[in-house]
Amino acid sequence: MSYNSRILTKKLEKTVKTFSATYLSGARQCGKSTLVSALLSLDNVNYMTFDTIALRMAAQIDPDTFIAKLPKDKLNVIDEVQRVPDVYLQLKKWVDEGRSEGRSRTQFLLTGSANIFALPQLAGAMVGRMAVLTLYPFSSAEINNSGVNFIDKLWKDELSVKNYRRANIVNIIKDATFPEIALNKEIDRTVWFDSYLSTILDRDITEFAKIRKPELIYKLLVSLCSRVGSLMNNDSIMKDSGLNQGTFEKYKSLCDATFLTFEIQPWARPNKLQKRFVKSPKIYFTDTNFLCYMMRRDISDVYKNDSTLMGHLFENFIATEIIKSTSYLPGKFYISHFNPVRGEGKETDFVIENDNSEAIAIEVKLDSSLNPKDFKNLELCRDTIGNNFKKGIVLYTGEDLVPFGDRLWAVPVNYLWQ
Repeated sequence: MSYNSRILTKKLEKTVKTFSATYLSGARQCGKSTLVSALLSLDNVNYMTFDTIALRMAAQIDPDTFIAKLPKDKLNVIDEVQRVPDVYLQLKKWVDEGRSEGRSRTQFLLTGSANIFALPQLAGAMVGRMAVLTLYPFSSAEINNSGVNFIDKLWKDELSVKNYRRANIVNIIKDATFPEIALNKEIDRTVWFDSYLSTILDRDITEFAKIRKPELIYKLLVSLCSRVGSLMNNDSIMKDSGLNQGTFEKYKSLCDATFLTFEIQPWARPNKLQKRFVKSPKIYFTDTNFLCYMMRRDISDVYKNDSTLMGHLFENFIATEIIKSTSYLPGKFYISHFNPVRGEGKETDFVIENDNSEAIAIEVKLDSSLNPKDFKNLELCRDTIGNNFKKGIVLYTGEDLVPFGDRLWAVPVNYLWQ
């Protein structure tokens, strides 16, 4: 299998040189181990994984000795660290002793298939001692090996009129997925996703959350499929999935923690038009191909025969591209959806803000041509945010990058990777 460079590489390289410990999280099979292997020299690394029974049992039986006997002159990489929570306090002790002894080199690179917020013991033990990074499945730029981070480019780029060749959006979405199925065209994706979901439900979630009926999470995922890009209506989802409130909230958190789904929170700030905003988040799936698998739909067929559903899939795809791009940049970015309470339907799909509250807005249209009406939502967003509004774009499937008013642009989807 060929190796595609990951945009997170530079950020990871810098982080492991400046923090005593780094936690690299991400969905199973998204390429964490491959990234670590490609990044680090084997001469300076002691690699181990708690997926190996012997290592896991040794760490569980005597975590003090296990951590104490690790080499102090190497970077110790522990894969799937969440499988042995007994080592967390020993990791903290090791890092603190290293600081007091003046050891300046990075000591640990931990990887895991669970969001750090789902591991409160690890987060609590290593607070102030550990950087947290997240790797996602391939972005469209990574599968095309272009090295483009489109949010970074969009923030810095003085857009100018340009023509692109029409993109095959179905193939782009199919390829922006987990490395194994993106690079192996012969693989049976249904079989792959069957195994992937089974591992998460039967082992990962059961192991760290002590869930006795993981099949109920499957029912929740099925219910969430039909609500992609929509405001979360918890009562409706609970009725549809048959879950009570406590179970729903727990299982929904587990879907987020294992990188099956994620939420985009509503934009809500004091603003010049004194508008109020809805308070509900929107739901998306971390991988659009997994979403199609859960729907039991083929994306090529959807594209040909179901334009409404394809619009939702396209929006989900753009949401994942935004999450990937922002997470790989230095600094902190805030992603929200712009949805006024009395906005006459003028919602904007995504608003990305930096630490200075400067904003870029993105509207998604599954169309090959646009007209001024397609920018009404962005105009309200721009006028509400005011001077901090730097740029608003409609991402569409056409060919021309052109201006459509003050700080507003039509941008072909090719901009994501070219």
